[in-house]
Amino acid sequence: MASPRIVYLNGEFLPFDQARVPVMDRGFLFADGIYEVSAIIEGRLVDNAAHLARLDRSLSEIGIRNPHDAAEWERLQTELVAKNGVVEGLVYMQVTRGVYERDFAFPPADTPPTVMMFTQAKTVIANTLAETGAKVVTVEDLRWKRRDIKSVALLAQVLAKQAAAEAGVAEAWMVEDGAVTEGSSSTAFIATKDGRLVTRPLSTALLPGITRAAVMRLAAETGLTVEERLFSVDEAHAASEAFYTSASAFVMPVVAIDGRPIGEGVPGPVARRLRELYIAMARGGIEAGGSVVPQPSTPSTVIARPSFPERAQVPSPMGRSTGSGA
Repeated sequence: MASPRIVYLNGEFLPFDQARVPVMDRGFLFADGIYEVSAIIEGRLVDNAAHLARLDRSLSEIGIRNPHDAAEWERLQTELVAKNGVVEGLVYMQVTRGVYERDFAFPPADTPPTVMMFTQAKTVIANTLAETGAKVVTVEDLRWKRRDIKSVALLAQVLAKQAAAEAGVAEAWMVEDGAVTEGSSSTAFIATKDGRLVTRPLSTALLPGITRAAVMRLAAETGLTVEERLFSVDEAHAASEAFYTSASAFVMPVVAIDGRPIGEGVPGPVARRLRELYIAMARGGIEAGGSVVPQPSTPSTVIARPSFPERAQVPSPMGRSTGSGA
């Protein structure tokens, strides 16, 4: 008999069917919370320090106290992964503003946050979609103006992903004022015909992707020129290659956008090479020269320092503007 799936909830490791969140939790009522996802390869967390730094920054941006330091988060993640026996997949973390009587204003500052984690066993390396290439559609970007915060308020992304599902494709790229912002759950890249990689610069208009940062560094180390600038849907249609990046997809080649083939209509050499390099690095680290180095003994693999857009001023629970981010 298989062991029961275990989740972490507010200091306890519980069987999945015993974990309960109160009706008055602000994550349930208002989507008032932050989430983060790290990949698991060979039982180890991938680029986890960067994901935890982004979690801390997102929590700070909306005035929620981070319940754990990075070391404690990683200890809990590692224990949860071990309890579920996940060798390859994802670990999901979520922190909400906690449980209090329904009111739009923040609850008292001493209200405990709700902290939850679960794992998903999933094939992330030998992903068959990476062999055939993904197709995407473009949709209008309907989101709010602080997309740099990894909020659990994901209705616009849900609608975008559903549009992709109804079109029979893997992903939707969101478009604002004629320019691609990002995917519904990924960062968008194109390769121009003169061999330059293009992706949108960081700002409050998009999430600062952790995999994005790692892939940009890999691209630079292999001699590719990376341009951080806006690009239009027409430019994407005319690109020699396209791909998207995320914690779960790694580097995913794109072979068609809005039904139009990209390049030869098959995964391109740049996307395929960057995916290979990223997986090698995630498995154990890579040197600047491109040689794979032995896997470190530490439980998580650090790939790239996170880079975040300049912080905006938002209200804190005590009515003051928040300070600088992590």
